[in-house]
Amino acid sequence: MRRAMTTLLAAVVTGALLAGCGGAGGLDGDLVDDWAALPAPGPFTPAAGVCHEADFTDVVPLSAYQPVDCAAPHRVETVHVGAFPAARATPPASGSTELRGAFAECDGRASEYVGDEWRVGRLRLAVAVPSGPGWAAGSRWFRCDLTELTTVEAAATVVTRTGSLRDALRGASPLRLGCQRTRGGRGGAVGSLLPVECATRHDAEFVGVWRAPDLPYPSRDADWLPLYAGCRSVLARYVGVPNDADLRFRSGVVVRPPGAGRWRVGDRGVRCHLWLSDRTVTGSLKGAGPAGLPVRTR
Repeated sequence: MRRAMTTLLAAVVTGALLAGCGGAGGLDGDLVDDWAALPAPGPFTPAAGVCHEADFTDVVPLSAYQPVDCAAPHRVETVHVGAFPAARATPPASGSTELRGAFAECDGRASEYVGDEWRVGRLRLAVAVPSGPGWAAGSRWFRCDLTELTTVEAAATVVTRTGSLRDALRGASPLRLGCQRTRGGRGGAVGSLLPVECATRHDAEFVGVWRAPDLPYPSRDADWLPLYAGCRSVLARYVGVPNDADLRFRSGVVVRPPGAGRWRVGDRGVRCHLWLSDRTVTGSLKGAGPAGLPVRTR
């Protein structure tokens, strides 16, 4: 009798456990067939809208990718990530059509990101691409990176900053180029430009950006003539004076094209400055008209 009761109890417990496994919550008892399949592994692609502590590098291995929040100290900010054609077998070389196309895309996206033409600020745009092993693994991205500089002159260094550059040039900004004081160079030319407050006496002012056509990088005196003519047209619009033969007697012009390496990549944005070689002024000459920038008689 005792053995019979034991056998009956075991049967009841076993039946209850089986019933619980088979019917609770509408489950079918299979613990794995209802899970979503994991996606297939793919090549790495960096994110936009993040910042990086390290200086810019034009080739980025995965081991060097360590993004930080832009509220933390950083030196580079990724403003956009684009893609090369998937069928391309090798990384694009400097000066190639593909890399120039990538720079053009980055150029437009960077200006959208900061809220104005990025060259009107103390900023530098660069394009980063995957490393060789990354490219072999299938990565086809290009990264558009902005950095803040101490100056846009040759002696520029990268600023370690906090805070994003998003909308940084939408309105008044300490990043914007403005009035300048020149420092002498050879043969009466301008050596360098030092930013100053427009309320202080100065002899130069940033007037805008001229986009050069697809010309060779200037290496001879004659090659510079289109750049000077282009910047004079920008100067005339900025001040509000005629772009005629008298313009050269109203003001000199300081031309600051990108470097030869950036020119090969497709950067054609030339920064233009007016230059008063014979006097100094206080206040901006934007919109000053002929009275503010008269024709010099000598």
